[in-house]
Amino acid sequence: MKSLKLILYLFIIVTFIEPLTAQTNTATDSLSLNKILNQVINNFPAIKKNEQELNAANARIGMAKTGYLPDISVNANDTYLGPVSTISLGPQSFSLFPANNWSAALDYTQTVFDFGKTTKNINLENQSKEMVNTSTELIKQRLSLSVVNIYYNILFIQEALSIKDKELYTLKQHLTYIEKKKETGSATQYEVLTTKVRISTIENQKTDLLNSLKVQTCQMNSLMGQPEKTSLLVKNELQQIQVQNPTEQLLASADKTRNELKMAQQKTALSELKYKVVENQNMPSLKFYASGGIKNGLFPDMYKGTWNFAVGVGVHIPIFDANHTKYNLLQVKADIESNKEDVELTHRTIVNEVVESQANMESALEKIKQSEFQFVQAQQAYNLAEISFKDGVITNLELLDTSTSLSEAGLSVLKAKIDYSLSLLKLKIALGERIY
Repeated sequence: MKSLKLILYLFIIVTFIEPLTAQTNTATDSLSLNKILNQVINNFPAIKKNEQELNAANARIGMAKTGYLPDISVNANDTYLGPVSTISLGPQSFSLFPANNWSAALDYTQTVFDFGKTTKNINLENQSKEMVNTSTELIKQRLSLSVVNIYYNILFIQEALSIKDKELYTLKQHLTYIEKKKETGSATQYEVLTTKVRISTIENQKTDLLNSLKVQTCQMNSLMGQPEKTSLLVKNELQQIQVQNPTEQLLASADKTRNELKMAQQKTALSELKYKVVENQNMPSLKFYASGGIKNGLFPDMYKGTWNFAVGVGVHIPIFDANHTKYNLLQVKADIESNKEDVELTHRTIVNEVVESQANMESALEKIKQSEFQFVQAQQAYNLAEISFKDGVITNLELLDTSTSLSEAGLSVLKAKIDYSLSLLKLKIALGERIY
């Protein structure tokens, strides 16, 4: 009996006290949530891809600004023509042009006025760049949500495996104790078989947990850019209980900070700018041009190179473009209305996410109170069972039942705290707050 009591006391100490205080006693090589988030944000391919898209957006802005710059070029050619036309004046004949014509010139063309087409194109590309920036932040937020989910799944599985290992150790020690008692006739085969069944059940549960841990670890390694079989040990980082503002204030804050809503609004603004660009496509444009150089073929000496120049202005006035502009405007206008509906749809989605996250957080907080109360009751039940066992009122199997219930109650407390931490971080993400 003393041996059994020692086993059960050790079980209580290592099963309940250690997990509940693990937050301050973590392994030195374990990973914190912040460290994992930083590694994911700094290495994930989608973010690096957006960085290249940002470079492309800057290039498009530069391309749009070229509308303000002149077009300067040097052109040279040498052309041999035949037959050469001639004209006779009495006994003499004159060529109207030389057979070998050559020229070299510096040409300059500058748009003087284009009714704001260049400015509107620049505004359009600047808005596109803003969308790329918002898209990058949106990817980071979504990655943060994925990391948080997997992180706390791994944490729970780690703690559950620890408890299962300790339960298995206790049950195996108990099996040895029961088998010795059976040899002396103090225990029955039923008690031996019952203990073996419990061991098998715990081992099956541990198998399921190990499989889940393998899957979650693979997913986390994928996010972190590590080989899929890299072992991970996460720190027991639980969020502190926080007082939240009323739902109306949370929703107002989310409308100002959520990147999804910013993205929908930016798409609408982009469509409106595109409408202005298309609207100006058929506007006239005024250009100045100048050209100067040297060429032959000018009188009086057609075979000698002569300096020459040309200066002028040109006007381009579109008359009819086969209704291209008309239908482009109709298409862009439809896009504008569609994007406005996306803004409203995104707003409704944000409302649902905020309310759901807040409700889950409040539910988890209530579960923490209930599970802690149940843990206290389970502890009291075990203490009473221990006294009854000493008095011979209950069997050792019944005492083990109360210890198992105490183990499950301790795990429920941890799960409730993990659920609260997860719900709190999801609420922050739903509000548009950065957690990375």
